[in-house]
Amino acid sequence: MSGGPVAARSQYEELARQLSAVGAVKRGLARILPAECPSGSAAVLALLSRHGEMRISRLAEFLDVDMSVTSRHVAHVAERGWIERSPDPADKRSRILRLTPAGEGVLEDLNCRTTEMFAHNLQDWSDDEVGQLNTLLARLRDSFSCRSSGGCAPGKHSGDCRSRPTDSHDGSYTRTPV
Repeated sequence: MSGGPVAARSQYEELARQLSAVGAVKRGLARILPAECPSGSAAVLALLSRHGEMRISRLAEFLDVDMSVTSRHVAHVAERGWIERSPDPADKRSRILRLTPAGEGVLEDLNCRTTEMFAHNLQDWSDDEVGQLNTLLARLRDSFSCRSSGGCAPGKHSGDCRSRPTDSHDGSYTRTPV
């Protein structure tokens, strides 16, 4: 590894260890999802709620998975009536995906479950500490999103990269509804 003093390297090594341990948080989130709404389905609902109606190709970009995986998630939520697929007026071969009131209800339940889980597990954290974590995680996500997609240079975040679907500065890059 090149660059930076030894102390900085040990900090980055510790960061890598801490981030690998985030798997426990992700497993906790997965456990609170009802069996009929696995994480891929929850992500579809959350993205449609956040970004509004869209084509499946756009949804696949947001999910950062291929079309076959996206199609399975979409079929799952459509079969349950949580989204509707209607013809795209601009291209009759394509479908526009839209959250239904039933889907909004499922998403509200998922958000309540997620909030309750974090409130329970972080009950000994102050509001400031939770706010700091949110701020730092958003900054970490921005750093990786911008630089991995050929966006902003280090220390030069312009916000221009925010318009690309694979850049998830608004929290859209998620596999759970939070």
